[in-house]
Amino acid sequence: MQLNNLGNTDLKTPKIIFGGNVFGWTLNEKESFAMLDELLEKGYTCIDTADVYSRWADGNSGGESEKIIGKWMKDRGVRDKITLATKVGSDMGQGQKDISEEYILKAAQDSLKRLQTDYIDLYYTHWDDDRTPVEETLGAYQKLIKNGDVKYIGASNLSPARLRDSLNASKNKNLPKYQVFQQEYNLMNRDKVEGDILELCQQNNISITTYFSLASGFLTGKYRSEDDLEGQNRKDFVKNYLDDRGKNILKSLDEVSEEQGISNAGVALAWIINKPGITAAIASATKSSHLKAFEEATNVKLSKNDMNKLNEASSK
Repeated sequence: MQLNNLGNTDLKTPKIIFGGNVFGWTLNEKESFAMLDELLEKGYTCIDTADVYSRWADGNSGGESEKIIGKWMKDRGVRDKITLATKVGSDMGQGQKDISEEYILKAAQDSLKRLQTDYIDLYYTHWDDDRTPVEETLGAYQKLIKNGDVKYIGASNLSPARLRDSLNASKNKNLPKYQVFQQEYNLMNRDKVEGDILELCQQNNISITTYFSLASGFLTGKYRSEDDLEGQNRKDFVKNYLDDRGKNILKSLDEVSEEQGISNAGVALAWIINKPGITAAIASATKSSHLKAFEEATNVKLSKNDMNKLNEASSK
């Protein structure tokens, strides 16, 4: 399987990163272990999670995904085969987002314990708290890197201004640099990447990885009416996509899918990883059969006409 470097690091990733938010949420521990086994067997060795996954689910308090991944890695003895990314900064019960030095240093140790590992390959600022100086946040990461707790850092959901300030602080004050930027990006939502963020990342050799790559499942084509959403975990995420624009995007996906002989999900993921500046798309799965879309996306050759058709539909 083709692997891409993440920023200026020795970390490598397939073009599809597995999103670990499903572990301990829509997949229980046994199901998660089976999925992780299959991912490793197929070569999907980069796993993305966060300390907060999946705090939003009934009965969960956060850390469920990290605990399952950690238990699996230890049980299988495969830590050295996994590129592991997790995140810090979300509300874990403290009542607010927090990327202060004190909080990061404590949260990192909590994540390491849950993950049953000595190091995190890629540690993300999950959300900005809009009050901590960027130098303080990067200084905390510097300590973690020096201690060997973290190899490299990334950022997610920062504004262009805060990303730019962080990059300037890294350069001018000899602080660690964000090597990867993670943001929502898909055919339904392009504005958060295209523009200032994309330009900043390309100028500074920062890899971009995309979350909500399938727009919470909408781009698989399985949600085409309000009735299709009943009883679904992602109903609140998807319901706003059922407008004329969304239906037009699905129509274009249907056409390219039929032409290529692959699933809508495969086409939607292929569109992302063929866009300039995108290193990998993050996607989740709850069934073995869902992984077929990962293979389709990495193997299909979308034509210029295919890309233009999808670009045009999603820009309206």
